[in-house]
Amino acid sequence: MQLDVFFGLVILIFSIVIHEVMHGVVANWLGDPTARLAGRLTLNPIKHVDLFGSVLLPALLVLTHAGVVFGWAKPVPYNPYNLRGKRGEALVALAGPGINLLLAIIFGLLIRFVGTALPPSFISLASVVVIYNLMLAIFNLIPIPPIDGSKVLAVLLPYRLQRVFIDFGERVASFGLLGLLLFFLLFGYIFFPIFSAAVGFLFELITGLHP
Repeated sequence: MQLDVFFGLVILIFSIVIHEVMHGVVANWLGDPTARLAGRLTLNPIKHVDLFGSVLLPALLVLTHAGVVFGWAKPVPYNPYNLRGKRGEALVALAGPGINLLLAIIFGLLIRFVGTALPPSFISLASVVVIYNLMLAIFNLIPIPPIDGSKVLAVLLPYRLQRVFIDFGERVASFGLLGLLLFFLLFGYIFFPIFSAAVGFLFELITGLHP
């Protein structure tokens, strides 16, 4: 495996791990200790890595130059009934994409304002951090179950529509792997052009570099 592919996968895995940890951190702040008690508030990847979603799928996407890279870790457990506030579940859901966006902004601004003083190898790795974290943030904000964005949308909907949307999400989850495959097909045909354009726009906006 080429060195840049290896470092790319390491960056992606830790970006996914941080995403999941922040779900648990915010849930803990809001009164639910489930993730903390399960030992999931740690950056140790062994506690979070899903073999297919965190390693095999991202590696396949990178090695085949698919044009998009994403993945997932084992979901951090939380009990929505323990959360304080009506929008607690939405805040927990936003925490994952939020930390990915923050990482993209931090490393992107380093490239923009300190780039000339940094070695090219660091700029290259920092660019990967920005791109991968933008991909994770935007992908996870898609409001389709079981993605994080669906939990945010559910909280914002009027009660009757909220119940319909939640029931729809439960039906999607009941399909298991088939539901996941259908989602990826939907993503590929409908959302990918918008997704790709959004990632490219934000990358250039933050870093000042053309993707």
